[in-house]
Amino acid sequence: MNETTKPHKSGFVNIIGNPNVGKSTLMNALVGERLSIITSKAQTTRHRILGIVSEEDYQIVFSDTPGIIKPAYELQESMMEFVKSAFDDADILIYMVEIGENVLKDEKFFERLRNSKVPVLLLLNKIDLSEQERVKEQINFWMEQLPNAEILPISALEKFNIETIFNRILELLPEGPAYYPKDQLTDKSERFFVNETIREKILIHYKKEIPYSVEVDTEEFEETEDIIRIRAIIMVERETQKGILIGHKGLGLKRVGTEARKDLETFFQKKIFIELYVKVNKDWRSNSKQLKRFGYN
Repeated sequence: MNETTKPHKSGFVNIIGNPNVGKSTLMNALVGERLSIITSKAQTTRHRILGIVSEEDYQIVFSDTPGIIKPAYELQESMMEFVKSAFDDADILIYMVEIGENVLKDEKFFERLRNSKVPVLLLLNKIDLSEQERVKEQINFWMEQLPNAEILPISALEKFNIETIFNRILELLPEGPAYYPKDQLTDKSERFFVNETIREKILIHYKKEIPYSVEVDTEEFEETEDIIRIRAIIMVERETQKGILIGHKGLGLKRVGTEARKDLETFFQKKIFIELYVKVNKDWRSNSKQLKRFGYN
């Protein structure tokens, strides 16, 4: 007698929440690859980044989205459009909160979660930093706020409960075909990850408005058998920002380049040669044409 083949399951699992609650850390833990940049600064994720996990009988398309904010300029409006799209095509929604948080920064998004027709997993993150009693209080609070959600306490950083969440997602996943080739890890290009890695180093090392005024554009990405040659332009909005970014005797820019190169060598498993330049691109964050060019709207 033939063994019956398991039905193939597939779906979009979209992660939403306020800035800095650990969405990118969770996505990287679930996918097992460092796809979303992680820093301690808000608004780190600007795009919607897909991470694809495939096995013979399933394909999960995870989606990391920008943290929910009240938009102040056109770039941020575009970022919130990525969040809206995550509600539209989700088969499962992951709503991520951290201990002590009690409101989503946009009431309309919260209403959509309350009325969601698809399963909602509310993940209470950073429980490793809290007392057990406090965790219980928070679980009770969220049970009242979102009665339709399944609540799971986690630590994305410590990878606590990640396997439980992954298995629960597999149970909830609908039957369906694979949306992407089985060997594909993400929908983003190699240049995108170069840009994000450089941007991450700027987020780590610079303060105030510098990280938020920066966009990175990889102009050259040439791969041979043993080396990848990269030339990338870092855009800033003002001349003063350019000076700060380059630093005394070019040391600031050199540090960004060195750290990005090390990470990219790990990511691509190849020797990297990287050249960085800084250009002033006035008010690009409020310029529709420029935003379109960088993939925002």
